[in-house]
Amino acid sequence: MAMDFRQATDELLAGISHERLAEVLGVSVSSVRQARLAEGAKAHRKPPKDWEDAVAGMAEIEGYRLLKLAQSLDKVVKARWKSSRVGKGSATVK
Repeated sequence: MAMDFRQATDELLAGISHERLAEVLGVSVSSVRQARLAEGAKAHRKPPKDWEDAVAGMAEIEGYRLLKLAQSLDKVVKARWKSSRVGKGSATVK
């Protein structure tokens, strides 16, 4: 089944929330928000220990999710383009 506009854009815009990041890091949402503040801010606190591993893992998963979306939509675009070219020459899409 082909994805409709809403499904595709919901997937694109899903992103990562402060809540999800906090869960993966094992800290509170307020800890994440405070660690994201500028270092000079009064409420700033240090990022959680080993945050780099957690963020890298989440980025990898998010990248894979977006790649799958792009590939899914690319197949639809290529199929549409190919069907519009039938009988109009020998152009092919890889």
